[in-house]
Amino acid sequence: MPPETVTPSPAPGAPEPTPAQIRRWRHYLADELAEAATYEHLARHSSGRHAEILHSVAEGEGRHAEHWRRLLGPHAQKTVRPALQARILMFLAKHVGSVFVLALLQRAESRSPYREDPDATDAMAADEAVHEEIIRALATDGRTRLSGNFRAAVFGANDGLVSNLALVMGVGATGTSSSMVLFSGIAGLLAGALSMGAGEFVSVRSQRELLDASQPTQVTLQVAPELDLDANELTLIYRARGMSEEAAEHRAAERLGYHDCDCDPSLSFQDEKARLALSGAADDDAPGGSGENQALGTDLGAAASSFCFFASGAIIPILPYLFGLGGWVALVVGMALVGAALLLTGGFVGLLSGASPLKRGLRQLGIGYGAAMATYLLGLAFNTGTA
Repeated sequence: MPPETVTPSPAPGAPEPTPAQIRRWRHYLADELAEAATYEHLARHSSGRHAEILHSVAEGEGRHAEHWRRLLGPHAQKTVRPALQARILMFLAKHVGSVFVLALLQRAESRSPYREDPDATDAMAADEAVHEEIIRALATDGRTRLSGNFRAAVFGANDGLVSNLALVMGVGATGTSSSMVLFSGIAGLLAGALSMGAGEFVSVRSQRELLDASQPTQVTLQVAPELDLDANELTLIYRARGMSEEAAEHRAAERLGYHDCDCDPSLSFQDEKARLALSGAADDDAPGGSGENQALGTDLGAAASSFCFFASGAIIPILPYLFGLGGWVALVVGMALVGAALLLTGGFVGLLSGASPLKRGLRQLGIGYGAAMATYLLGLAFNTGTA
């Protein structure tokens, strides 16, 4: 990146820029320098190909900054602050995980004004479009790593928020006492969290059992000496697992002692289907059993996580009652607390998806409040008239 102190001269014969152009170009220059610094910071705190790619993107932003310096000429000596978004991105790059910053940078690159600005070159507009795809690809790695746990946390907490708010609103609208609303909310928290935990336990346990049932065993090693060599059904095992006929015969010959080693590995893994079907257990020597399915995690761990995520959301609507509030005041405060939590969870979903955090938060808020108002109206319809 060129040093910031260098002030290129404008092209000979170039018209004097208007005050509006000078102001716009100064902001462009400040924003490009801020984005370049953000990418450089991310590159220094990354490794491998990520660091190399981010450094190259920073150099691209530096070339854009040089373009605006050249147009500004002596007017570039007066600097302005970057836009608020650029300053926020730099702050987040220093204090928050890179996956969130990359998601925001992806969105920022997609809104580049260079396509409509006649003072920006076509190459600069094309660069910004390419930068968006580069950052999208880099952010995908982080999104993939976060997707499983993040999805469980967000949707577990969201379920607790919405379901218990709806329960509290519905019961509260019937005119029953505040203590009864509190007990109903606690019951809803426990029932929902236990249900979520039990469902996650059964889901993970069932999936592990299905995978265990599909794991190859060592039966071929145990019975190979007794097989009828003229009607060798050992090849059928390997063909059933996805190998071609030639590869299956080659592997069977190994098992029967005709080969001391896998003399032609390409036969054993000659197509992707066989490779996927036999991953981790391409030969029968690999131990099977539930211990091999580590990617699923444990059923008890999944159940505990699901219980905690749901409970963390479900406790928020009953906090006003726990602190002694009652009546419509408790309902309003509960709705406000849940609304803030829904905006937060929706915003995080928007961040990771590269969409607008505000729009995703408002969508989450609308869905949650819609469910709560529906049960509130039903509660009013069945109002008992009790104190």
